[in-house]
Amino acid sequence: MSPNGSDRSSRRPMRRKLPQVLTAGLILATATGCTYKDFPRLGMPTPVTEEAPRILSLWQGSWAAALATGVLVWGLILWSVIFHRRSRTKVEVPPQTRYNMPIEALYTVVPLIIVSVLFYFTARDESKLLSLSPKPAHTINVVGFQWSWGFNYIENVDGSTATGNEIPKELDAIPDRFRKDFPKGAEGVYDVGIPGTRNPQNGNPGPTLWLPKGEKVRFVLTSRDVIHSFWVVPFLMKQDVIPGHTNSFEVTPNQEGTFMGKCAELCGVDHSRMLFNVKVVSPERYQAHLKELAKKGQTGYVPAGIEQTNPARNAETNKL
Repeated sequence: MSPNGSDRSSRRPMRRKLPQVLTAGLILATATGCTYKDFPRLGMPTPVTEEAPRILSLWQGSWAAALATGVLVWGLILWSVIFHRRSRTKVEVPPQTRYNMPIEALYTVVPLIIVSVLFYFTARDESKLLSLSPKPAHTINVVGFQWSWGFNYIENVDGSTATGNEIPKELDAIPDRFRKDFPKGAEGVYDVGIPGTRNPQNGNPGPTLWLPKGEKVRFVLTSRDVIHSFWVVPFLMKQDVIPGHTNSFEVTPNQEGTFMGKCAELCGVDHSRMLFNVKVVSPERYQAHLKELAKKGQTGYVPAGIEQTNPARNAETNKL
């Protein structure tokens, strides 16, 4: 068979497979269940805090930059394939370009510009998201342990400033820079779960963390054993829970409802069972829930976790 005939026969199977490939691509694009309203979020859930849209904007901007870079690279590849392919009638080696300094400089400068722009916006948003207010409305110590979560509500539940002014030993793991912002008279209440705990309203696994809508909440994250990660999915943000190191961040929930939370750090054999729920309610209902915990006898705090070493305990500033 002639070479031309061989070429034609080898191309026919590819042409037959092209409709199948296009159909598979269409199925993958439509099988996600996303609507046109979901598409601008590019896979992110609907934000439920005042801070989350900043994260969503950074996510969308990163995708836009990646798409622009991809279009440029794909365009250059297709342009080279189409306009610099070997002619069927000529077999000589095409002209070679070597040591073109302007092009090599361009290859170096353009990636540096791209990385610098991404770094700037990431550092700007990270600094804003991790900044702490002088006096948050609420402080909750989130305690991670194998294999569930504990929540210490550091609140003045009884309304008296004469009680609860001494920091209990259960909170020794929390550095002084966070303690100074505790409300006066905070005797506190707690809730703690086990892997088999269920939300009584919807049956979802894990303990339930209650938050007030429209009020700033500071999370102080501590661990009793290994590294965990505190992730409330529609907050669009997660942070590591590290033994011997205290992390913190603040959010202001702006939508009522019950949302899913989980540990996002592989922490051992039952990592997948470290689930929890976050229930955002009105401030009045939040205060009523704290009193309900007190009536159940869940006053005071569960142990916060592993204490920081003395050199590191208060070495970090309140701005971190």
